[in-house]
Amino acid sequence: MPHPRRVFSREELLGAVWGKDMHVEPRTVDFHIRRLRRAINGGHELDVVRTVRTTGYALDTEPL
Repeated sequence: MPHPRRVFSREELLGAVWGKDMHVEPRTVDFHIRRLRRAINGGHELDVVRTVRTTGYALDTEPL
């Protein structure tokens, strides 16, 4: 939230959540992003989690 629209790579997100010493597959982030989207959006709202292909994810507080 302090950095809206900033794109975070999967590796950055993994390091922030699980730490750098844990071995977690990068695709794990995709699974958790999908769950986060369902929880935030409820299927009805504008998706605030933006996927940036081949780079990572960003949180958009306003529509582009």
